[in-house]
Amino acid sequence: MAGNGVPRDVTPTSLPRSDLRRARWAVAAVFLIHGSVTGNFATRIPWIQDHTALSPGQLGLALAFPAIGASLAMPLAGRISHRFGARAALRGLLALWTLSLVLPALSPGLYTLCPALLVYGAASGTADVAMNALGVETEDRLGRPIMSGLHGMWSVGALLGSAAGTVAAHADWDARLHLAGAALVLTLLGALACRGVLDLRSAPEEHPPPRFALPPRSALVIGAVGFCAVFAEGAGLDWSAVYLRDRLGTDPGLAAASTTAFACTMAAARLAGDKVVARFGAMRTVRAGGALAAAGGLLVVLARHPAAAMAGFGLMGLGIAVVVPLAFAAAGRSGPAPSQAIAGVATITYTSGLIAPSAIGGIAQATSLTVSFALVTALACGLVGGAGVLRVPARTASGAPAAAGDLERS
Repeated sequence: MAGNGVPRDVTPTSLPRSDLRRARWAVAAVFLIHGSVTGNFATRIPWIQDHTALSPGQLGLALAFPAIGASLAMPLAGRISHRFGARAALRGLLALWTLSLVLPALSPGLYTLCPALLVYGAASGTADVAMNALGVETEDRLGRPIMSGLHGMWSVGALLGSAAGTVAAHADWDARLHLAGAALVLTLLGALACRGVLDLRSAPEEHPPPRFALPPRSALVIGAVGFCAVFAEGAGLDWSAVYLRDRLGTDPGLAAASTTAFACTMAAARLAGDKVVARFGAMRTVRAGGALAAAGGLLVVLARHPAAAMAGFGLMGLGIAVVVPLAFAAAGRSGPAPSQAIAGVATITYTSGLIAPSAIGGIAQATSLTVSFALVTALACGLVGGAGVLRVPARTASGAPAAAGDLERS
């Protein structure tokens, strides 16, 4: 890939299948490690709040800074990859991300926590763009979909990280020691994983991408589809338990289990999603997923029993699971600046994830949770109408359009 994307490989592009399979599993391990950082951090937020003596409002303000940092730093990923090569850039950016895990726990108060979370988010965003760009390049060379599975590995990593964090929290470990240990282990694992990813370098005549540039229009359209999916994901993860408890009077334990079930459903769907995409193509898969998510949202809105609502949330998770991976894949093939497009899509989806919980709460405060999830259902319908933008022709490793049907059957 040229331009602002993963650097064009100046070495022969015809790699043995064994090397490509190794690169696939290596980038999958990178996704898992990236998710593990998020899972470990999320479980220690209560400890960080107590340690810094923050009010709920102050904590909410601080937790906006990771998204701000990611949005500001994402456009830099293409230039870093151009300067150092895709493998070296990913190794460095992933190490910054894993090591930044310890920063929030070291912060004594709000005025140090906010900059720490800004750095944490910036490291996350740049590593996110670099690994997604390499994932798209690996998918192109393999000639079959892998992006859904890669994001499934991220979900698995988040679940593993949250499980480790839960154990540490129950054991009443100091979060500074827990997160420092997790950062060290994940940094070492990340360095090992990056040894196997594709080693792509910029051609000598290539001009470096700009440090900052507006995303191409194609990324904005693709990002709108991702926005709908991530909004529904944020609503399901953050509000499903509240909905069951407050709207349907469900036992708190069962209501909390619905959130875990939702996350597990999404992870399983992403791991299995590549086979579905290979069979039906991205556009048909997203249209069917949007219809499934809309049906799930409608079932949630109309539910009068917890079982029906939980089934509805499960359908939502299944329907939206593969949308974001496919949006990143489409962005990476949408023009001559893949990393710039991926950064644009990632910024939009990060924004959606940031505003979804508060938007659901605000609408619920003004009306009801039922109306909030009616909006989620409407956005799921948007996936059906917007799926066509994901039908982007695949490209070969040389940058030429791939044969029709290689990656998309629409």
